[in-house]
Order: sequence, then structure tokens, then C-alpha cells
Amino acid sequence: MTVEDWAEIRRLHRVDGMAIKAIARRLGVSRNAVRRALARDAPPRYERAAKGSLVDQVDPVVRGLLASCPTMPATVIAQRIGWTHSLTILKDRVRVLRPYYLAPDPATRTSYEAGQRVQCDLWFPPVDVPLGAGQVGSPPVLVMVAGYSRMMFATMLPSRQAPDLIAGHWRLLNAMGVVPRELVWDNEAAVGSWRAGKPKLTEEFEAFRGVLGIGVHQCRPRDPEAKGLVERANGYLETSFLPGRMFTSPGDFNTQLADWLVLANRRPHRALGCKPVERWTADRDAMLALPPVAPQLGWRARVRLPRDHYVRLGSNDYSVDPVAVGRFVEVIADLQQVTVRLGTRVVAVHERCWARWQTITDPAHRAAALEMASVAAHRPASSAAPDEVEQRDLGAYDVAFGLTDVA
Repeated sequence: MTVEDWAEIRRLHRVDGMAIKAIARRLGVSRNAVRRALARDAPPRYERAAKGSLVDQVDPVVRGLLASCPTMPATVIAQRIGWTHSLTILKDRVRVLRPYYLAPDPATRTSYEAGQRVQCDLWFPPVDVPLGAGQVGSPPVLVMVAGYSRMMFATMLPSRQAPDLIAGHWRLLNAMGVVPRELVWDNEAAVGSWRAGKPKLTEEFEAFRGVLGIGVHQCRPRDPEAKGLVERANGYLETSFLPGRMFTSPGDFNTQLADWLVLANRRPHRALGCKPVERWTADRDAMLALPPVAPQLGWRARVRLPRDHYVRLGSNDYSVDPVAVGRFVEVIADLQQVTVRLGTRVVAVHERCWARWQTITDPAHRAAALEMASVAAHRPASSAAPDEVEQRDLGAYDVAFGLTDVA
């Protein structure tokens, strides 16, 4: 009997008041079938009788192996028990039995207070961005998501090393205009790691958070759920921002990303029931003010300028005014610019190059070096007489050691 027959029998009996014999005659079914349909409160459902499985024969052995080692792979179990049948049915049974032998590992739902936490992560967009010098790549994008409001902030960085990562943080915090009370990070090498079961920040990031006066929560290894907000934001960027876009440079990428984030933060958020921007005011008001003194940002190094008057940053060489050859200079670089100083004097300014293994030369530096080299080549040799060195009488040593009488 189909569900349609069952429903029609009950309608004819209840609504039209038809007798069992009349219903059986109209629908062409037996009277007993009508009686069974009227006696059932639920629709009929086909149920196949359960059949045994080949795995039933080895089920006790499989349970014993899982009891001794709950994480034992199904392929190893198959080898141990000499399984010669389909591996699929064995894997299905192991998948059902394994949770009974593993220790429970529940994940608690995290609640966020206004101004409390901002989750951070690096996203590597699967797209080729022109970096210059004919090179393309996928530089890291620093993504930050406010826990309470779900506001997203992001910017592309030249590298994932600590100076660039900290400079990227400062850029986004300035865009926010405030500082959260705590940043949430995983075990990114430039941020910190877990050692002997304890989290440990790098010296650079420790100094950065000290200037901000905030905390940094380091998630345990292999625990992506601990920062699920930013992980989902990475996926959202990949599926909603990237499709159909072309980029001419990292700067163009950041420009398009900033314009898109304005729209994304104004879209309704399903988990919030409102738009992130509608919660941002309360979130921002509960955060801390930016520190009065900016932290030390970017790359800083003090080197003696060699004769070829170039300094290296990352894998790239930048030219310097040759007037500083042989003297100590200070190399300062942020996300956009490389500056070299000789004391208070600026001896080089270059745009930061995102490509690798490049030589960036200022024409003025090359001309000055050629001129100085020409002057040095035509400088006349010195004609001054060599200095005369006094020759001491060897008898003075005999007198000094008392080997002869003084006259």
C-alpha cells in the first residue's frame, strides 16, 4: 500500500463517512487493507530486513585493536586481521566504532564581548599578482576580524617576516582607529610558537604588544576552530572577492580589497542577524586608544656601506649615494619605502620592491659613483719623500742590560 492510498482511505472514511466495504470497492483493495490503513496513525514505510555483513565475523577483533590503539588506521587493521574483502566496508565499520574508543574532545562555543578580541591570520590568495621585473606571486594578506562586530580588515604584505607583519598590524589598527584588548593568533613563526607545552611570543611581537599595552592569545597547535571567525573570513575572501578580478600590482590588489571590504562589512551577517557595521560603533567604543608613541616599525639595520655602494634588504639590493662608502649607514624600510641615512642625512630613498633578486639603482647614485671613480683614477701619485726612520745604536742595549760600563 502506498502513502497515497493510505491517505485517501483515511480521508474517505473520516470526511465522506464511507464504510470499509465501500472504500475497498472504490479503491480496488481488500477490506483488510482498509482496516490496516485506518488502524495506522503513521504512513506506511518500506523497511528492508537487516542483513549480516562480512565485517560481523571480525567485529570483536576490530574492537580489540581499537581498544588498544583508538587511532589505528583502517588499512593497518585490515593488515592485522588478514582482511581480503572490500576495504570500503571495513572502513565504514571502523568509522562507526572508532568514536567509542576515542576520548571525548568537545569544542566549546566562544562568546565575544565588545572590544575584547580580534582574530588574525595570513591568507595566501590563489591568484598571480604582478610583483614587477616580470615576476608574479601570491604574497600574504593579513586578515583581522573583530569578534563582537565581525568587521573585517585586510591588507597585502611583502612578506610574512616579523617587520612586515608588525607594520601590517599597525596599518590596520590605524584604519580601525583603536586597539583591541587582545589579538588571537595561531603559531605563525613571526608571532610565536608553543614550547614545552607553553605559548611563547617572539621578541619582536612581544615588544610590539608591549607598546600597544594589550594581550596576545596563542591558539594551541592543530586547533583551527579556535579562530574560526578569521578562517571563515579567508574562505569568504576567496569565494566572494577574488572571482573575476585582475590585478596589476600589490598596490592595485590592496586598493580593490579596501573598496570591497567597505561593501562586505555592510552586508547582513547571518550569525549576527545584522550588518557588521551596525555593531562596529559599540565594538570600537569598548576598545583601547592607539598608543601616543608609535612602535618601531619595519626593517632597521646598521651596516657599513661597501665600495659598491649598495645595501641589501631581503633579497634585493638598493643603491646608496657613494659619498657614504666606508661609513656606517642606517637602513630603514616600511611596507612602501626603503630609506638609508648617514647620521641625519638621507643618502637614499627607494620604493620598496616586491620582486626578488633585483638590483634597484638610482641614476644619480650611478653618476656620482662614476665621477668619483674617474677622479680617483686620475689623481697623481704622491711625490713626497719617504719618512726617515731613526736607527738606534745597538750598543745602547748593552748599556741597558749592564753588559758594559757607561763612559
